[in-house]
Amino acid sequence: MRYFLIAVLCASTVLRPCSSGATPAASKPMQIYFIDVEGGQATLVVSPSGQSLLIDAGWPGNEGRDADRILAAANQAGLQQIDYVLITHYHRDHVGGVPGLVDGIKVGTFVDHGPNLEDSQVTRTDYAAYEKAIAGHAHVVVKPGWKLPIKGIDVRVLSAAGEHITAPLSGAGEANSYCKSEPAASEDATENARSVGVLITYGQFRFLDLGDLTKKKELELACPNNLLGTVDLFLVTHHGADQSNPKALVWALHPRVAVIDNGARKGCSPAAWQIVHDAPGLEDLWQLHYAAESDRDHNMDPDHIANVKENCEGKYFKVAAESDGTFTLTNARTGNQKSYSKK
Repeated sequence: MRYFLIAVLCASTVLRPCSSGATPAASKPMQIYFIDVEGGQATLVVSPSGQSLLIDAGWPGNEGRDADRILAAANQAGLQQIDYVLITHYHRDHVGGVPGLVDGIKVGTFVDHGPNLEDSQVTRTDYAAYEKAIAGHAHVVVKPGWKLPIKGIDVRVLSAAGEHITAPLSGAGEANSYCKSEPAASEDATENARSVGVLITYGQFRFLDLGDLTKKKELELACPNNLLGTVDLFLVTHHGADQSNPKALVWALHPRVAVIDNGARKGCSPAAWQIVHDAPGLEDLWQLHYAAESDRDHNMDPDHIANVKENCEGKYFKVAAESDGTFTLTNARTGNQKSYSKK
C-alpha cells in the first residue's frame, strides 16, 4: 500500500517542491482546532473540501484522554475519518496518542520524517509503539519541499529529519535584519530538531507549524534570508519553550496572531512568551493554558486562555479561515469569538 500511494503522489507531482499557493475550490472556511492535550500537540485541520489533517496525537495513557479529545473535535467537525495524520517527531507528547487514536477512528495515511533519530530508550520505545499502531495503514515519509495532496489547501513540508528547504517560498527570501543580533544556537541531537514543519495555505491565509524545532534549525529557515515570509497564524514552536522561538525567526514572520499549545506546567517560558508577545505587527496572543510556573506578567488575560485552571476540561481554540485572509478564533471555554480582517 505504501509504495502504491507514493507512486500515485509522484504521478500527481505533489511530492515535489512547489512555489505557489493552492487556489481554493470553494468558499467554505478552512477549520483549525487547537486541541488541548496538556502540553503536547494535537492540531486538527479540516480543508474546505472536507479532507482532514491531524498534526500529532498527544500523550499516551491517562485513560485515553488525548485520543478522546481528538475524537471529540473530529466529531464536532463532522468527520467520519481522519485522512492524514502527520507526526512531527517521536517524543511522547506528540506520538504517544497514536495507538488510542487508531482504536477510535479510521485513519487514511500516516506521514512522518522516517525512523527515529534520537539515541534514548524512551524515544525508541515510543517509536516502536507507533510503528506497531500504524501497521497496515498507508505510510509516507516526507522530505522538505514536498506537498500533501489535500484538496483546496496547500500543505508544504518545510523541514524533516534535520533537513529543510533551501530555496525561499514564493514572495519570501529577503535579507533578515534581525539575524545580526541573534546569538549563535547550539546543536540539538534530539528528535525535536528533526521535526516535520509545515506551512498551510488557503488562498491568502497562511498558518505555520514547526513542531518542536529548536533554535539552530529554526534559524536556518530565517538567516541570513527569511525563507518563509510572513504568516497570519503562528503555532508557537515547541509549546513556547525557550529552547526554540529565536527572535530572528519569530519577528521576521510578523505573525498577526499566535497560539501557544502549552500545558499548565509545560512550555510558555517567560523568555519565549516575551519574544512572541513583542513581535512586530502581532495583534493577539492566545494560550491553551494559564502557565502556572510563570508569572502574571507572562500570561495573557483569562479571556485569551482556553484553560485557566490546572485541573481543566480540556477546552480548545477553533479557527475558521477564509481564502481572502480573514479569520475568526473561538475560545471554547468562554464561547467568545474574535475576528481578524484581511491585510
